[in-house]
Amino acid sequence: MTAVLAESVARALCEGWERVGPARSHAPSDTPLRELSQWAANLRPEDVPCRVLKLAASQVLSQIASIRAGLAHPLGRRLVAAFGHPMQRDPRAAAGVFAALGSWLNLDDTAYAGHLSNSTVAVPLAFAYARKLDGLSFLTAVVAANECAARITASATLGPLRGQSAVHTHLAGAVAGRLHSDRAPADQWENALGLAFAMPNWPLMRAFLASDARLFNTFTPVRTAMDACDAAAAGLRGAPDILEHPDGFLSRFATVPLPQAVAKGLGTRWHTDTLSFKMHPGGPGIDAAVDCAAEIHRELGPIRPQDVTEIVVEASLYTLFAGERAAQYVNGPGSPLGALVLDVPYPVATTLLTGDFSVDDFSSPHLDDPGRWSLASRVRLVHDTRMTRELFLSEAPFGEAVREAGPLALPWLRGFGGEELVDLLGTIEPGGRDFSGATKATGARVTVHLADGRTVSRTRLIPVGAAGPDTRARHSDLVREKFLSVGGARQVADTVGGLHRMKPRGVRRWIEAAFLD
Repeated sequence: MTAVLAESVARALCEGWERVGPARSHAPSDTPLRELSQWAANLRPEDVPCRVLKLAASQVLSQIASIRAGLAHPLGRRLVAAFGHPMQRDPRAAAGVFAALGSWLNLDDTAYAGHLSNSTVAVPLAFAYARKLDGLSFLTAVVAANECAARITASATLGPLRGQSAVHTHLAGAVAGRLHSDRAPADQWENALGLAFAMPNWPLMRAFLASDARLFNTFTPVRTAMDACDAAAAGLRGAPDILEHPDGFLSRFATVPLPQAVAKGLGTRWHTDTLSFKMHPGGPGIDAAVDCAAEIHRELGPIRPQDVTEIVVEASLYTLFAGERAAQYVNGPGSPLGALVLDVPYPVATTLLTGDFSVDDFSSPHLDDPGRWSLASRVRLVHDTRMTRELFLSEAPFGEAVREAGPLALPWLRGFGGEELVDLLGTIEPGGRDFSGATKATGARVTVHLADGRTVSRTRLIPVGAAGPDTRARHSDLVREKFLSVGGARQVADTVGGLHRMKPRGVRRWIEAAFLD
């Protein structure tokens, strides 16, 4: 797309962010991967609703904030020492570093389904800079990558890997982000995706939680995807039925395969609508608990560990599952960061003491504060059945997959939460609803029992920034706050709303201002 044409489309499409024209139709194909490839390769800015483009713009700024946070942390600096700064000449190498830096603090954005932004923003970011894309082309590449990565992840959501451990998300996100930036034809998409999924990554929880290998959870699949793109461009072929074949991806990665989710509602059902923006570092359930702890701090003011007898955090099975796995590795300031970002007691205690929780709290001297660990030892996690039910009624992280599967989901549900969970959910209604009203109800209730006999409690069902009515109304303000909180330039934050109107030179300057301050 030339700069003149891009500017014309931007004015017609998004002046005031108003959408014009119908969505582009597509013809069904013989495999889900082929159908997805043909649709994504031909996706143009005028096909995308403006609310979706606005979400993508916020997603870009939010993930840039996550990358900046990763750059500032000691482990991020070691990664850069090994593999170079993300603003390096080769976009393939830059994409991997962007992906790694934005992922491992759990400050990355999520959707139904998957932790998308580590590839779906990181790769278009590197290639938009290298290929000199205009802003609208950049945002469309992000949307195309979101839709491909989310759909393939959704097809395997009812399986053993979820959240950040589902690193296959980034095979799809990276291929799509690069190939849409390169204007590659559909057959090249099909082959690149087929090659990328030939040997999908499977992380080992021991390494994920107990070592610095967490930094590779997106770096490795993005590098694999770059190789697959190069191979497809050179003429190597992938299997077009690699997803659904009995010897293919879903047979290994899904307990309940959902191949129909890959191409369902293309052009009308936007997974980008399900985006949740991470306002605090940490894993599932931490967000709502930290939000509650911040509200309690504002009421009580500074407290001392000895002022508290117990802190009860009530949450869904999902939060308890992640927290219990992490607790096996968390034993104070020397805890591995891979486990610490999934821990609930430490961020709740920190927020009650300081009123906030940020990436700085994962490094010295904050991490060495004995008062935080003393208060964290008073935190107790409790299952709240209502919150578990609300979790599965929302689209993200896996409620929609359960509805898509219907009764076939029952074995997976029993494995996740036993017969009690099956009884709790009752009749499973069919999926298929539109995502424009999507929610992510990863709630928590925090109750502080004070030594003087007082009790203070706060509850939040949808965390600040998670998919829901509040986030749809003010996501641009939320991500601006996030970006500025990690030292981002105000000029970058103030101009992201005009990213869709930027010419190639303006996009390059904007990216440079985001990282080279």
